[in-house]
Order: sequence, then structure tokens, then C-alpha cells
Amino acid sequence: MITTTKPNTRTLLTIGAAVVGALSAARALSPSWEAPTPTAANLAEERLQDFRDATYFPIREFLAGGNPYDPAAMFEHWPVRQNFNLYQPYHLVLHMPFALPDYRIGAIAFTLASLLLLAVLGLLAARQAKLPLVLGTVVIAALLVTSQVGKAQLYVGQVNPLIAVGAAAALMARSSRPRVAALGLAVAWLKPQFGLPLAILLYARGSRRVALGGTAIAAIASLPVVGLLIFRGGGVGPFLDVIAANLAHASHTNYGAVDSLSAQRVDAAAVFFRVTDWLPPAAELLALLGILATTALLARKLDKGDEDSRSMADLITCVGAVVALVHQPGDVLIAVPAMAAVAVVCWRRRKERVWQVTGIALLALAVPFAHLYFVNEAIVKTLGSRADVTVDGVAVVAAWVLLTVVAARKRA
Repeated sequence: MITTTKPNTRTLLTIGAAVVGALSAARALSPSWEAPTPTAANLAEERLQDFRDATYFPIREFLAGGNPYDPAAMFEHWPVRQNFNLYQPYHLVLHMPFALPDYRIGAIAFTLASLLLLAVLGLLAARQAKLPLVLGTVVIAALLVTSQVGKAQLYVGQVNPLIAVGAAAALMARSSRPRVAALGLAVAWLKPQFGLPLAILLYARGSRRVALGGTAIAAIASLPVVGLLIFRGGGVGPFLDVIAANLAHASHTNYGAVDSLSAQRVDAAAVFFRVTDWLPPAAELLALLGILATTALLARKLDKGDEDSRSMADLITCVGAVVALVHQPGDVLIAVPAMAAVAVVCWRRRKERVWQVTGIALLALAVPFAHLYFVNEAIVKTLGSRADVTVDGVAVVAAWVLLTVVAARKRA
């Protein structure tokens, strides 16, 4: 006799989330095979633009014997619209497998790898939040690929999923497995605007081996590439000239300049300018120093508390790293595991005032994730395009301010 058992609620939720996630993933993957092969005529194409401009053609330039950090060389030799920013040189080797085949094959493979990394990030978030592992992973991964932040990674071909996994490893393993944490930080160093603030904050929180070790691993991994570029360019002086030209170009683009009204930056200095139309002298440096110092002080204080307070310390670390230096809305991806952990605490301790305010900070952090196409259209029609590129930044900075207030008033 065959007996059947009714599926329980957890199983049904897992299946439902898996279906939603699969549908969202299929839609998010489609740009990788639908986007046209890059040519000079379609430079405005947004689908896979970061894969094109920051991975595929920079590596092709490197393989061809050139220096991809040189904006003039990249614009002359390849159909790119953005210069290759100062990614860690090891990026050119780490992601080389995606640039060796035909562009279409490389784009599809890169997008599939990014999707897998989002699933891994969901797993890490479920583990940090102490959720049922299978259900938590499936639900968080489904939410990620359905959200604007998650979809954007696959739509434009960003490397943020890898960086987010590295940052999560650095924070989660810093006490129990410092070598794993150091390797995670080295991965986060792929973009210096992630690696620098995270290394400083980890060091300030007492994880000095992780901070120094991860930074050293990233530097050592990049040295062979730097040495080759210096040799090709004729010495250290010409190489430094290229880096200076790269920085000068990046600081004056309409998508990256701190005083650009159309840039989708969410760091404090850029948001302050878009809100006030005023940029104080050395605003970016002052924001970097002030935010990192405040975040480090409060994170250290939270580390002295219970496990829930330490989860909040991880969250304020991630958010502080984003608002301190130049970042885009999708960069809040590094905060996902800490957000999940703190969300569980907020629900469990929802009657306590401190966690109610923390919950409001989480809602503010969720704004970039909820900034889907129909929301974008509504904001543009109602408030204009400037508000549309400012709302995410205001929300993320507001979340950091709320977290600092909570942390400052919270007892150790």
C-alpha cells in the first residue's frame, strides 16, 4: 500500500520561491544572448555594457600587448563607451576565460557565472541569518534575481556578485577562519572602492590579520600583471602617467563625476551635491575620512555586545563602505547577508525601540532593490530624472545615518 504525505508549508514555500526565481533568472539571463555584438555603431547599448567595457575588451587589449588602463588606447582599439577603471590588475587574469572565446559565448558564460554567485550569496545570507538553509537560500536568491539590484548585475554584466561573496566571506569568517576571510577580502579588493574601506574597517574592528593578509594577497596577485604592463610601457614613469590619465578621465565623465547631475552614485559626497547643488572643497576626501572613522568607532562598540549587535556591526560596516567612496546603487549587494541577519533580529526583537529604528534603516536600504522599471518610470514622470538618480543615494545615506544613531545610543 502506497501512502502519501501532504507537503508542508516549508516545502511549498521553497517550491514557490524556486519557480519565481527560475522565471526571474531566465528573464535576467536573456540580455546575454540578445545583446548585439559590440560595434562602433551600437556603443549606447546598455545590455552587457560593463562586461564589454570592464572585462571583455580590456582583457583583449591586455592579450594584444597593450595597456587597458590607458583610456586613449581602449577608445582607439575597441568598441567601448566607458574607460576601464582601476580594477585590480589580477582581474585581467582571473576573468580571462570569459574573454578568450567569441564575445557571445563569453557573455553567456559570464552571466551564468554571475547568476551562480548570486545563488551563493543567497546561501551565505541564509547561513548568516540562521534561516532554514534550503528555504532561506532559495527565497533570498529568488528575491535577488527579481530585485533591481540583482537584475542589474546580469543585465549590464557587473562583477559585483563576486565581490559581494568575497566581502561576505571576509565578514563571516574573520574570527573563526581568518585565512578564508583574508582570501574573501582579496576578492573584494578587485574593485579598490570596495577593498579599501573594508580593509580599513576590518582592521579597526580588530581583524588585523584579515585586513593585512587580504590586502597583501590582492597586491601579490596583481604584481605580475603590473610588472608586465610596466615593461611594455617603458618604465614606471609612463605607467604612472597612464594611471593619472585614467583617473583624470574617470573624474570628468557624466556617469562618474561627483558633481554630475546624471550619475547614479550613492556615496555621501555625490548625494550631497545632487541634493544641495553645492560641493564643498575636498568633499570626497572629507566624506571618506569622516564616514570611515565614524563607522569604525561604532562597529567596534557594537562588537562588544551580543551576537545581534555584532550583526548590526557587519551591516554598518557594509553600508559605511558604500557611502564613504564612489559607488553605484548595485554596490549595496555587499550588504545582503548582513541585511538578512539584521532583518531576522528586527523581527524577533520587534518590540524594542532600537530594533524598530534599525528596521526603518533596512527599509531605506531596500529602496535600490525595489527601484524596478515601473518605479523608475513613475519617479521620472512625477519628480523628474534628477530625482530618479538621487532617490537611491538618499535612501542609502539615510540608512547609514539611522544605523549610526542607533549604534551611538546602543549600550555595549
